[in-house]
Amino acid sequence: MHPPHHKPILPKRIILVRHGESQGNLDTAAYSTTPDHGIPLTSQGITQARLAGDELRRIVSGCPNWRVYFYVSPYNRTRSTLREIGRSFSKKRVIGVREECRIREQDFGNFQVEERMKAIKETRQRFGRFYYRFPEGESAADVFDRVSSFLESLWRDVDMNRLHLDSCHDLNLIIVSHGLTSRVFLMKWFKWTVEQFERLNNPENCGIRVMQLGSGGEYSLAVHHTEEEMLEWGLSLDMIADQKWRATANRGAWNERCHWYLDEFFDHLADSDDDDINNGQDETNSLSIH
Repeated sequence: MHPPHHKPILPKRIILVRHGESQGNLDTAAYSTTPDHGIPLTSQGITQARLAGDELRRIVSGCPNWRVYFYVSPYNRTRSTLREIGRSFSKKRVIGVREECRIREQDFGNFQVEERMKAIKETRQRFGRFYYRFPEGESAADVFDRVSSFLESLWRDVDMNRLHLDSCHDLNLIIVSHGLTSRVFLMKWFKWTVEQFERLNNPENCGIRVMQLGSGGEYSLAVHHTEEEMLEWGLSLDMIADQKWRATANRGAWNERCHWYLDEFFDHLADSDDDDINNGQDETNSLSIH
């Protein structure tokens, strides 16, 4: 006999945070002597992470019974960012933390020779950021595949209420990761096309993207963020309109409203089959007259 399946309790927010300023952000020569996963934060990056912790606490503490659960990339700079963010939270508020390898940085290869990487990144601009695979490394499409796998695991955790220990709590999932990984996460979640992904700007160091549960059960960036912010991130007017719609849409309704996929492939679709029915009736009438 199977145990009864409990209705999953959705997190109120899923929040993406990019790491603070790293030594590699300050000086790309650092990648030629230090493995990417070992690059540390700068003193400015540490300060940014502490301020991000204060901002995150402000965002999630709207009700008395809130809790947070963290996912973090295993890289030095993300782990250090989380450590500083954690200064803003008490143990009572933190349900747990999981180091998650699938949300690590895009792999650019091993030690990176500065001049060679400059030429490679110029080639990427011509080839396209999503499909270009770095020699000995990954493309954004490769990152998309592992982020998709991570999302499946995240949803299993949600579906089985593994993270929501008390239904009275507002649960907030906070993902401390990297710029491209965060953009790919949003692309996967909101079903953005490759062309729409290519529009997106990288988040600033310790930039925060809040996906908040809307009144109908869909997650949206427009619940917390303004249109001006989303424009700065590179979202088109159509993408922003979709986020505003999601803020009040019923969960799952997007599947009936995927207009940009239909418009991409079919530009002469009739709104209904009425014309076909009428044409069939006309042909029948014509035959009966003769």
